[in-house]
Amino acid sequence: MKLTIERTALFKALGHVQSVVERRNTIPILSNVKIEAADGRVALTATDMEIDIVEHAAADIQTPGATTVPAHTLYDIVRKMSDGAQVSMELSGDGPLEVKAGRSRFSMKSLPTEDFPVMGGGDLPVQFSMPAGELRGLIDRTRFAISTEETRYYLNGIYLHAADRDGTPVLRAVATDGHRLASAECPLPSGAAEMPGIIAPRKAVTEVFKLIEETSDDIHIALSETKIRFTLADMVMTSKLIDGTFPDYERVIPKGNDKTVKIDRDSLSLAVDRVSAISSEKSRAVKLALSSGLLVVSANSPEHGSADEELEVDYTGDGMEIGFNARYLMDIAQQIEGGTANIALSDSTSPTIVRDDEDPTALYVLMPMRV
Repeated sequence: MKLTIERTALFKALGHVQSVVERRNTIPILSNVKIEAADGRVALTATDMEIDIVEHAAADIQTPGATTVPAHTLYDIVRKMSDGAQVSMELSGDGPLEVKAGRSRFSMKSLPTEDFPVMGGGDLPVQFSMPAGELRGLIDRTRFAISTEETRYYLNGIYLHAADRDGTPVLRAVATDGHRLASAECPLPSGAAEMPGIIAPRKAVTEVFKLIEETSDDIHIALSETKIRFTLADMVMTSKLIDGTFPDYERVIPKGNDKTVKIDRDSLSLAVDRVSAISSEKSRAVKLALSSGLLVVSANSPEHGSADEELEVDYTGDGMEIGFNARYLMDIAQQIEGGTANIALSDSTSPTIVRDDEDPTALYVLMPMRV
């Protein structure tokens, strides 16, 4: 194998694929990136056996061939090269991969491509395309609520499914960790009506979000009940899905919350952040006390004392108090893009609904806590 490639193109492609490679691997080949050179371009592939990413980049191929070398090491080497450098790679037989740029030369231990695992795609019967911005919005508004508790593995991802809102078919994304729930939706893409409800794992969601941040093109999605594939520009990412049943989240969304508060998103987030500085590190609990036109955010700590801050709000109901985890409340407040949070409450022990006043497609549920 012998090829020459522009440093920027190689660095960009390596940056995408190497991020799925785990830093610590008991299987050496899983630390490697597969390099395949043919037909005027190079294909880079990396996998952790749950996700694989393949990206192509244009290159001058003198001799076609393939090999695998340590992914993070190659990425670090290319990262430290000068912009605009021409990078040459040459492999002779089973020897090391020689990487050169300018006066720099590196000899990298390689492993045969026959040992590199292939994650078969299988039959992916449901296929559709959607704008990158819509997929990015679904992920961005829900991923913060993905559970990190491994024992409840079925909550360790985003639940994507076809749903109905007021007679309109939508593609809905839902995530919950049992303390808060986030739901976002967009128009149902053509071809997605028959899709099964799937749970895309946290790592796959994170990786595809990074990939689509750099594009405005449509994303092609193909899926089955066990795998999902995202295709965009020169990249293809395939991931296994979580084999589990997502809970009936609609039962968690309260229907009778009749106390409505409208409040500036930034004012609420900043007040909660300031007041929570005094609360205990473990729970970061804050209390919200409502009265006509006024919200008092307060916190108490046996070790540190107390704090409170008053905010003007649009509220005319009866007085009430409710407690929340400060970080969870701020996470939701930061998702409100319109500037005004619409909070619907029932009582101090019932789930609270938070909506973006200017975005009816997003909904957040927050469980209260005793303070």
